[in-house]
Amino acid sequence: MDPSLLSTRQLTKRFGTRTAVDGVSFAIQPGEAVGLLGPNGAGKTTTISLLTGLLHADGGEVLLDGRPLTGDTDPRKRLLGLVPQELALYEELTARDNLAYFGALQGLRGPALSEAARSALGFVGLADRERDKVKTYSGGMKRRLNLAVALLHDPQLLLLDEPTVGVDPQSRNAIFENIEALRRRGKTILYTTHYMEEVERLCDRVIIMDHGRIIVDDSLAGLKQRGTSVNRLRVELAEVREGTWLESVRALSAVRAAEFDALTLELTVADIARGTTEVLACLQHHGLTVTGLATHQPSLEDVFLQLTGRTLRDV
Repeated sequence: MDPSLLSTRQLTKRFGTRTAVDGVSFAIQPGEAVGLLGPNGAGKTTTISLLTGLLHADGGEVLLDGRPLTGDTDPRKRLLGLVPQELALYEELTARDNLAYFGALQGLRGPALSEAARSALGFVGLADRERDKVKTYSGGMKRRLNLAVALLHDPQLLLLDEPTVGVDPQSRNAIFENIEALRRRGKTILYTTHYMEEVERLCDRVIIMDHGRIIVDDSLAGLKQRGTSVNRLRVELAEVREGTWLESVRALSAVRAAEFDALTLELTVADIARGTTEVLACLQHHGLTVTGLATHQPSLEDVFLQLTGRTLRDV
């Protein structure tokens, strides 16, 4: 039996002539935090909707706890908690009443429901506003209540679809702290976002989608290793000299590209450590004096742009 908590096999979804999800296969192990990245229109939210049964697949299957889901009434779906991209709350109800309603949909009743609501509100820092109508909440408070709804039935796997969209920095940080606390509790997380720094802070592994397909599935460290061509080195020189020194620098084995302008040498290198050593030795050999040195190793955004060729917000 598949040991993964969640996995997909050749998951496919079409809308007319457009294939939004095209043969997607991946697996998430218990306790993992996986980031799902991709440009707008890449298929991320459609994939989340397929995982939760909000959409029905045209092909492939979703396995939960090692077995295929059998439909909307499959009791194993209670292993999942969804925080949707669009707020799923009743604005005219209080926070407590929202939790009572959604908890009942999960089969919670009586004291168990009351305790679950109390715990969820306390966890997201809204216990003191539980009797206020949701329409009086700020955007960040609504996002935190959205998370509380997903936590009511104590799911093993949380699917978070851009949970920090449109929130202020304080609320965003509060949501980060909530997710980090859930990780410490051993929860499994699938997290979609447009913010690279969120994935770097919260996730162990990254899946990048584009045009409905998975183009990369790797650890953060492994993903950044794919970006060796965007290691950059900047060297400030004291003076300009005639001669072949720039050609010598460009010929170094670690150097992929080198440009010189206004006493600044900008280089792309295969490896920061080796490239720095080779370049400095070469400049010393040619009698050039270095007055400044800066390095830049690839961020997740550098690698993303290298792989997809566009920013996350492009359509």
